[in-house]
Amino acid sequence: MGEATVFIPGGSALRPHHRTILVFDVEGSTRRTDMAKARLRQTMYRLLDEALLAGGITPAHYDPPSDRGDGALVLVHPVAQAPKTALLNQVLPRLGELLAEQDAEHGFRLRVALHAGEVNYDEQGCFGESVDIAFRLLDAPEVKRRLRATGAPMILVVSPVIYQSVIRHGYEGIDPAAFKPLRQVQVAGIRHRGWVHLPDGSGSRTARLRRLSATA
Repeated sequence: MGEATVFIPGGSALRPHHRTILVFDVEGSTRRTDMAKARLRQTMYRLLDEALLAGGITPAHYDPPSDRGDGALVLVHPVAQAPKTALLNQVLPRLGELLAEQDAEHGFRLRVALHAGEVNYDEQGCFGESVDIAFRLLDAPEVKRRLRATGAPMILVVSPVIYQSVIRHGYEGIDPAAFKPLRQVQVAGIRHRGWVHLPDGSGSRTARLRRLSATA
């Protein structure tokens, strides 16, 4: 992880680094064979790279993604080239478009969470309460239910930090009304309310086939 990697023997003095935290997970990946998962993973990382580049965010602006089998963790550096607005109004919309363009047989959908906060590093990788919050939002049962109930290619859940500091101000390309409150999740005894957005995937072939299958 380059200069961002910090290891203090014994953990006596941690040096947290501010990061925008992007995590995602493939819906229903456990139902796929290992061969199918291998293809899925290749596609998943290709779409992620393309979406980030669509927002002008290159590998120089984020740590190498931390692989999670059927998902990944991306930590974006606080640099001018990678503002949170670019993630919200360019990167994530492009990711939704790319997911919607997949063919029905090999396509997949994503749960995505976006948060920001302090992250620590050691020789094994990254950790910290901010990372825990992002994953707790991503794995919230309500988020999974809302994705199952729609034909959208992905669902996005953002933390209160992202909603209050960016989304509610209505920056260009970001509609606060498109984000709906989520039941609170708890981390370290503190409750955090997420906000959910479902990009419109109604026009995609994948979404149409999913709806037809669900109503058959």
